[in-house]
Amino acid sequence: MSHQMEILEAASGLQRAVALLRAGDCVALPTETVYGLAADAANDKAVSQIFKAKGRPADHPLIVHIARAAELSRWATDVPDLAYRLADQYWPGPLTLLLHKAPDVSSVVTGGRDTIALRTPEHPLFLRILEETGLGLAAPSANRYKKLSPTTAMQVATGMQGEIKAVLDGGPCEFGLESTILDLTSTTPTILRAGPITRASLEDFLEQSVEEPGSHTVAVPGNVAAHYQPGTSLRVVRDDTLAGADDPSVCYLFWSGSAAEQLDAAGVEGARMLKLPGEAGEYAKRLYSSLHQLDAGGFEEIRVEAPPTGEAWAAVNDRLRRAEGR
Repeated sequence: MSHQMEILEAASGLQRAVALLRAGDCVALPTETVYGLAADAANDKAVSQIFKAKGRPADHPLIVHIARAAELSRWATDVPDLAYRLADQYWPGPLTLLLHKAPDVSSVVTGGRDTIALRTPEHPLFLRILEETGLGLAAPSANRYKKLSPTTAMQVATGMQGEIKAVLDGGPCEFGLESTILDLTSTTPTILRAGPITRASLEDFLEQSVEEPGSHTVAVPGNVAAHYQPGTSLRVVRDDTLAGADDPSVCYLFWSGSAAEQLDAAGVEGARMLKLPGEAGEYAKRLYSSLHQLDAGGFEEIRVEAPPTGEAWAAVNDRLRRAEGR
């Protein structure tokens, strides 16, 4: 059944969001990373609504959000001391821990796997809802499967209209990219999805090596070759021919001064280009919103200047690689 989505204001709509979640409905909630499509993680019917609303394969696991590290043992088994150390350092925040699931946790939320992804989000509205409901909330990004993640309530409303009952408007997201996923089920901690918490930060804190393979086959959120995609075809340009012979059906996303000079020399109109910051964190924060904006422009292609490489840019390059479908 199609629903007219309610856009709930932060102050007045919180109790409505709580009531819907307790009733087994899906509600889009703000996190510090992106907006998440939340439902009671212990209610199989509610969790199944997430998969249906997103068009997400049922074997693709979800992240469960919990209020505090003390709840790890409710959802996971054989929790290592390392998990509590990491939670103490990085929670609330954009670090997801992959652990062995507890025996009584339904395989619906884990996509049929014996592992579970857990984190405590930093956004005060999400934290308050976790406290008031007493639930663990499954909450993948609040968008259709493989599409651009939303960083504002209006982007949720545009992309998920008719699929869910409500979105709680908590303003723009702080980080703008999904959380780092760290696998703690083997001897060496391994990053399975790059995000705001970098390998260097983890290694400095843990005083041990952290693996970050260039590619992997572990089924975790976001681990498909084509993902985070706008409706408009996207191409990352890795040389000095960003503009080339200008084509009015093409729009541009760039960050460097040399790209700005290219576009100016090619006579590209201002409405067809957006400039992002040259600092990794600020670039990441604005990436999805910029792509949403260009995607709504009716262009045939979004041409993106390749960002810098290096560890600080790992998450940005990962998302653009998947947006391009490589």
